[in-house]
Amino acid sequence: MTLTVGEKLPAATLLKIGANGPEAVDLAALTAGRKVVIFAVPGAYTGVCTTAHVPSFIRTKPQFGAKGVDEILCVSVNDPFVMAAWGEATGATAAGITLLADAEAAFTKAIGMAFSAPPVGLIDRSARYAMLVEDGVVKVLNREESPGVCELSAGEGLLAAL
Repeated sequence: MTLTVGEKLPAATLLKIGANGPEAVDLAALTAGRKVVIFAVPGAYTGVCTTAHVPSFIRTKPQFGAKGVDEILCVSVNDPFVMAAWGEATGATAAGITLLADAEAAFTKAIGMAFSAPPVGLIDRSARYAMLVEDGVVKVLNREESPGVCELSAGEGLLAAL
């Protein structure tokens, strides 16, 4: 079942690299009492994810802040080491975007956003989407029909829906 507007995010533990290596991030605790944008990409270092999706949130971060968004999270089915390196390579980390790994695709599957494209080596990856979450509840959810498209789920696309 795919997550819909008005639903609470399922319990999930994602990963990020901290000062001493991988750290668990409790998504419920991170979103509790806060306004958070979560956007997901099919894979770190992949074409559209690197050239369009992440840059769109770097560009629009100030506008989200002006609308009361406390934090922007980027989620991908990758390991936390790859996400940390990708955040550095794209400038997302320097821009203040938090990159989180859904290493086992558990969160992605729980919200009904998993897809596979074996010919290009993508197995149990995330659909491309962006959502606004307030206190753990989905308020806006923009999902792309194709993982190669970044329009509704781009920073500008989500801003237009707010």
